[in-house]
Amino acid sequence: MSGRPAVSRPGTPASTQVPPGELPEHGREASAAADVLRKRMGGDTPPAMNLATFLATSYEPEVAQLFNEYLEYNLVDRDQYPAATEIEQQCVRILGGLWSGDPKSVVGGATTGSSEAALLAGTSLLRRWEHNSRPRGGNARPNLVFGSNAHVCWHKFCRHWNVEPRVVPVGEQALHLTPESVTELCDENTIGVVGVLGSTIDGSYEPIAEIATALDELADSSGVDVPLHIDAASGGFVAPFLDPELDWDFRLPRVQSINASGHKYGLVPPGLGWMLWRNRQARTGWLDFRTNYLGSTRTHHELTFSRSAAPVVVQYYNFVRLGFEGYRATHARSREIAAMLADALAETGPFDILGDGRQLPVVALRLRDHVQWKLHELSDHLGQLGWSVPVYALPPDMEDTDVLRVVVRDDMTREKAESLLKSVRSFVTGP
Repeated sequence: MSGRPAVSRPGTPASTQVPPGELPEHGREASAAADVLRKRMGGDTPPAMNLATFLATSYEPEVAQLFNEYLEYNLVDRDQYPAATEIEQQCVRILGGLWSGDPKSVVGGATTGSSEAALLAGTSLLRRWEHNSRPRGGNARPNLVFGSNAHVCWHKFCRHWNVEPRVVPVGEQALHLTPESVTELCDENTIGVVGVLGSTIDGSYEPIAEIATALDELADSSGVDVPLHIDAASGGFVAPFLDPELDWDFRLPRVQSINASGHKYGLVPPGLGWMLWRNRQARTGWLDFRTNYLGSTRTHHELTFSRSAAPVVVQYYNFVRLGFEGYRATHARSREIAAMLADALAETGPFDILGDGRQLPVVALRLRDHVQWKLHELSDHLGQLGWSVPVYALPPDMEDTDVLRVVVRDDMTREKAESLLKSVRSFVTGP
């Protein structure tokens, strides 16, 4: 990246203070400008101590170097950067194979994250229903079925595309979709069902295979043929390596599309998502936009346009660097630490464990009824020691229940986990 000249005028040194929200009259040297930002950002939680986020927070030096080298490469400019385009499609083929699809048939590409991918998936489901399944002459509003544990991006899709959200509430028996709850809500106006592989609430996998079977039976008995999309934002980079026997992906004919986040357990810096369809027919041609802005006519599918190729380059680097066994070992270590944390926290006494880390490496807990203090007090205590640990209410029908969640990522060592446990125990036992 070429250097930029300092813009301070001779004889008018830049002020040491920058008024918030105002453009300074004069600039300053690059190092001084960088110091302004470092001071401004210095009070934020160090990412490695942020146990709230699923985003990857640590990288090898080579990742930072590659990211910087290819930051200026525009992924959408396929004529000027054909190698970046080929690397993107190699990633699609690798993911298609990991998700039990035919690498020669799957289609898809990189997005800015799983939220964009979800909007694309929902749009594809909607167009498919409009042109293949919508009752003739009908004006009924289309609907989409998902659990109240699903990410807010699915509510965004429904609001922006005027689709009725049919949301299955959580309950004591299940904090996610069940086959029975799905089929009760589906009808001829249902454009699809969203199954979640790795809930942000408790880290659990929804029973995708059982949901697919229930939808197969519904199609046989009533003719209501509802496709299944899998939001595998986190689990899509965990289950193939740790749960290879689990039926959740393209091996189920009912599954038409899958999204995942490269910037979560794909171990890539933000922001990178992946959106894959079983084949071109599943994607539908209604997502195709042919453009010639950059010199030749190309077909574009994503919602965004210009964006850096750097995250895609790093994703492929991770595939080459780690391989199957490297990803398996990395996530197995995280799952082992999460399970250890869950078991140790359960032994302290005041907690009911909702997520034990044995699917996604996520620990979620709530307080037992007899406990007099609140989870927010524990969260504040941990915050004073440098840890950021979220406390949130469960979705409707259980909104009176608060949950504390710890996301275990690859930078959580056993020593850090023991330190966190020590901090929790010191609060539970008191001074």
